[in-house]
Amino acid sequence: MGVNTGSLGVTGGADRLLRDLIHERTGLFFDNGKGDILTDKLSPLVIERGFTSLLDYYYLLKYDEAAQDEWLSVMNALSVPETYFWREMDQVRALVETVVPRWFAAPGAGPLRIWSAACATGEEPLTIAMALDQAGWLGRAPVEIRASDASPAAIEKARRGVYRERSFRNLPPELRARYFTQEGETKTWRVDPKLHACVEWGVVNLMDEAEVAPRAAANVIFCRNVFIYFSNQSIGRTVRTFAAHIRPPGHLFVAASESLLRIAEDFELQEIGNAFVYVRRPHTA
Repeated sequence: MGVNTGSLGVTGGADRLLRDLIHERTGLFFDNGKGDILTDKLSPLVIERGFTSLLDYYYLLKYDEAAQDEWLSVMNALSVPETYFWREMDQVRALVETVVPRWFAAPGAGPLRIWSAACATGEEPLTIAMALDQAGWLGRAPVEIRASDASPAAIEKARRGVYRERSFRNLPPELRARYFTQEGETKTWRVDPKLHACVEWGVVNLMDEAEVAPRAAANVIFCRNVFIYFSNQSIGRTVRTFAAHIRPPGHLFVAASESLLRIAEDFELQEIGNAFVYVRRPHTA
């Protein structure tokens, strides 16, 4: 049911204050006439709190010492859960067919650590796990997969491992039959527990370096279809944090529609297999 935002006190000043605070804390930037979208998404939270204006809600988020839980609700409200299995597979194939074999061919190679940094409800990291399993890597080589999202609600769904038909629109039927079991007479499917257990799930705000740093200490980072919602400033800040902590070989996968050129100097674009991948440049003094 929609929320009547007409009862809220909405001013241009309050809109901008809230927009800029959201941008600072989450990286999401509602510019170029997208302020109404932000208002629509946050209005249910404002009304739940008993406020009559966006300015009151801004003060809560900005100054209230107990606002941490409220920020989690904000993340849930602003989350864009559009994702599905087997998405942009050229990049996943580049990982499985080139990056992974190169890593384990090197003498003394330890575990390969992969982080899906904006995984929504989990389809991306599970796609990576399926592709690695199909290629025979899971169980044969030490591969660690971590996955996170800023939305606690999205991660809770990922942890449940139950998916509806929409998530399968690109997954080959034989792979759904192999890795998923239909839940009774419902139109939902549960992922194979063994595959699901290959992924470690967590909540991470990409604007919080303390949360990002431990997970960015990976060899491979997937951060796809999130930068389209960020400002260049937020993208630069996030990628610099990645660059500071990523480990060799330092591969960063972003979506085909996202470009880091002129934004991130620490990575260079390379063609690996049939995909374009950002690779960490050598550290300089």
